[in-house]
Amino acid sequence: MIERLSPNFDERRLPVTMLVLHYTGMPDAQSAIDWLANPESRVSAHYVVTEDGQVVHMVPEDKRAWHAGQSYWRGISDVNSASIGIEIVNPGHEWGYRPFPQAQIDALIPLVHDIVTRYGITRGNIVGHSDVAPDRKQDPGELFPWAKLARLRLALPRPTKYLMDPLWSDGAFLLALERFGYDIKEPEAAVRAFQRRFRPEMIDGIIDGECRAILLALLLPKPQGD
Repeated sequence: MIERLSPNFDERRLPVTMLVLHYTGMPDAQSAIDWLANPESRVSAHYVVTEDGQVVHMVPEDKRAWHAGQSYWRGISDVNSASIGIEIVNPGHEWGYRPFPQAQIDALIPLVHDIVTRYGITRGNIVGHSDVAPDRKQDPGELFPWAKLARLRLALPRPTKYLMDPLWSDGAFLLALERFGYDIKEPEAAVRAFQRRFRPEMIDGIIDGECRAILLALLLPKPQGD
């Protein structure tokens, strides 16, 4: 791990209960790191993970990095205060979105494991930027290997067995989505964010039977110890 400290932080107002994963969305790692360290940018993150597996520490964990912006998750509207933010170098949808290299994920996994273990962060609070800001963000995007993290209990898995389609109305689905954690002020954006995370092969913003069944499976109580 190397240090490139950013001045873009302030004091936390909440205990850490969340981890938010981003992609940098810039042409290359150096541009992203320079931007996060620039006081004029007014953005930062606690860590950056480069494509070759280098971890860059930018903001002390006890400080409030400015990575999530206007965001919301499970009743928390000051996500920056309640979270650790990790930027994962990737050009993103604007600059040529591509799969995340193995070396990068191999470096990310122990970093995530260390953070969530120290703070007791639950799998349901390990989220993407698009989950907490669905009307503004797409990152880390549909190519991010959530399933790999889920196999290590570092993220919620996509349900593989759907008990049934609950046949909710669209309004009922959105209320259930809000109960799960999403901000539903922009309904289509919230549905797209849910799909990007839990059904990335089809991101159309349309509430269908598969979406309803996946969400129901996520909301059902899990066996003890799961």
